[in-house]
Amino acid sequence: MVGKVLRDPLHLQLNRVSELNETTRQQIITADDPAHKERLVQWLLANETYQKAVIFTNTRAQADRLYGHLVAGDMKVFVLHGEKDQKERKLAIERLKQGGVKVLVATDVAARGLDIEGMDLVINFDMPRSGDEYVHRVGRTGRAGGEGLAISLICHNDWNLMSSIERYLKQRFERRVIKGLKGSYQGPKNLKASGKAAGTKKKKIEKKKAAEKKAKPAAKRPKVARHEPSPVVSQDGMAPLKRRKPAAD
Repeated sequence: MVGKVLRDPLHLQLNRVSELNETTRQQIITADDPAHKERLVQWLLANETYQKAVIFTNTRAQADRLYGHLVAGDMKVFVLHGEKDQKERKLAIERLKQGGVKVLVATDVAARGLDIEGMDLVINFDMPRSGDEYVHRVGRTGRAGGEGLAISLICHNDWNLMSSIERYLKQRFERRVIKGLKGSYQGPKNLKASGKAAGTKKKKIEKKKAAEKKAKPAAKRPKVARHEPSPVVSQDGMAPLKRRKPAAD
């Protein structure tokens, strides 16, 4: 239809999945908890070679927490999320473009439309909730044919999201371990065919116990003690009247 109506139309497509494969290395590093992730972020920012970096979180609270952690480590960094006004947003972007600041901590909402030259490192502190969000984040780097590096930090509750995004991109992320910061969590012990974590033995035991509990017969009601009838009191209220036994036939 387009070919019939327009002459020599131009097709524009942004953030293609195939572009991420061509220009951007994609890695994962497993972590034990948010505190472990914070240490990994600090190491990456101190040791990776990059011009500018953006770190994505899923919540404003986590963005503020990470920002405070990095500032306490004497690092120049800005934070952007939904509670920041237009003036603060404009200042952060200008400082990044001018090179006064190299690192930005942001949520997805604040980073929409973010286009800064030299942004060659993306760190997913929290794994995005969909493949499209991942493509949007990683698309901040590796632009115009340049090389980029995207690193996702994966706790046990990030694994299945990461696996879903691998299937969406039709590729497997590079696994990476940082010497001296290796955690105890190295991914699930058992995997499904999809790459997601298989059910643990503990969950199976809990389900078995719940089924056994449900199958048990209902507890019998305790016997209620029978009380003797109260004595009949005479009309004058003085002495109780004796109940008369029924006459024998």
